[in-house]
Amino acid sequence: MTSSIVTRLDRRDGPAPPASLERLRAAGLVRRASDRVDQSVEQSLPVVPALRPLLPGGCLRRGSTVVINGRTSVPGTGATSLLFAVLAEASATGSWCAVVGLPRLGLVAAAEAGVAIERLALLPHPGPDWVDAVGALLDGLDIVAVGVPNGVAPRLAARITARVRQRGAVLVVVGAWPGADVALQIIAATWHGLGAGVGRLRRREVEVVASGRGAATRLRRARLWLPGPSGAPMPSETSHVSIDDYRDRADRADAYQRWAS
Repeated sequence: MTSSIVTRLDRRDGPAPPASLERLRAAGLVRRASDRVDQSVEQSLPVVPALRPLLPGGCLRRGSTVVINGRTSVPGTGATSLLFAVLAEASATGSWCAVVGLPRLGLVAAAEAGVAIERLALLPHPGPDWVDAVGALLDGLDIVAVGVPNGVAPRLAARITARVRQRGAVLVVVGAWPGADVALQIIAATWHGLGAGVGRLRRREVEVVASGRGAATRLRRARLWLPGPSGAPMPSETSHVSIDDYRDRADRADAYQRWAS
């Protein structure tokens, strides 16, 4: 597959023909469940420094399920930005990712957040057979993200989670998912950049809480810019300047714009 092409598989007009999965297999994006998993594959995938304090081992463990509590259909919740942050480092270092059931996802925003969109497959409208689509993608890709705005039944979630462990992939869920290994949630968010009715929204400061099972049992918190000055997420406590400095600079820039106009 040419690296400059973003894969889009859309079932908006009904179930996709059987050739869809064959095209994925021919492109080397999926493999059969009976195929052996290469034991030499690294057992973890990297994440951006801003997210490392939130995850056990500072990485995404293969075979794990990560839940982002939020709805991408509601602007401003930060769920989409947090999803981009999870995908960014792994995709930039060569991992293939897929996003299923999130039609509002923007590729420009993903690229600005650091996601390598040339290694991003999109299935915005999976239709009623979304479970089969997710299963096929888990067979061949490193990270599969799926939007489940209405949640999922525990038995079905357990079946898909078992597939994730078997194939050594990482499942990232936007919505509710029973039995997830790690749950990430934005509990506070503040946009900066606006002055007294003028200016532009420049960056968002958020506080993220992580919880989960096993090594993720201990509650973890982190403050970060999501997005940061360059579009990519970054830890607020290790930014080149402090949050207060960012606020002061933004206020001064807005004051200058008002004066210049």
